[in-house]
Amino acid sequence: MEPIQFLLAGLSGGLVALLLTVFGGGGSVLAVPLLLYVVGIADPHTAIGISAAGVALNGLTALAGQARSGRVRWPCAIMFAVIGATASWIGSSVAKTISGDALLMAFAVAMALIGASMMRSKRDLGNPDARLNRQMAPRLAGAATVVGSAAGFFGIGGGFLIVPGLVWATGMTLAAAQATSLLSVAAFGASTAVNYSLSGMINWWAVLAMALGGAVGTWAGLPISKRLADHAAISRRLFAGMILLVAVYIFVKTITGG
Repeated sequence: MEPIQFLLAGLSGGLVALLLTVFGGGGSVLAVPLLLYVVGIADPHTAIGISAAGVALNGLTALAGQARSGRVRWPCAIMFAVIGATASWIGSSVAKTISGDALLMAFAVAMALIGASMMRSKRDLGNPDARLNRQMAPRLAGAATVVGSAAGFFGIGGGFLIVPGLVWATGMTLAAAQATSLLSVAAFGASTAVNYSLSGMINWWAVLAMALGGAVGTWAGLPISKRLADHAAISRRLFAGMILLVAVYIFVKTITGG
């Protein structure tokens, strides 16, 4: 990796982490287009592998904070993460067999869906005392399989799918699901990253650069998130709009071969 690419990867990681800190889920989906069109990673598969590794690191960092707060529902988190990580391996294995252009087209569609989901208002309803039991276990396993496969295929954390999957399967509150989802975000990213690395589709220098930049971005994003707290809904919709525009850009660029 050239020094300028290392620097650009660090700046990209900082931007992704800042956006994640300010807006929450959905920010990691920008990692792949930044790696492709800013850092200059030529192969979409490699960009997805790098992104997955970065997602895993970000998930672990966020999980540490949430674990201290006591909001993580560990039995649900562990079951979802273990089953979903296996599905992520399968999803990423399928993605490696698909051409770069086809994968980018699918990724653009996924970005559009993420952007659209972020436009919707979210209500924090549910049971704050929800716990894993025999009745909910089959639904939790099914949701983990579907979400893990998608996360592995696209190389994303999948938080925008994990959270509603947890709420649907367990009936827990949105706040508890957001905290509980982070173990799965880390596990899915790690599973996908290891799978890609075994095929030589990860540049670990880029992962290091994004991790270093991400630490700075997280630190810089904290005061911004506090300032935008009173305008969170509007800010989130603006961010969602940006994701939709990037999705269109990727789609058009792939179609035209640019």
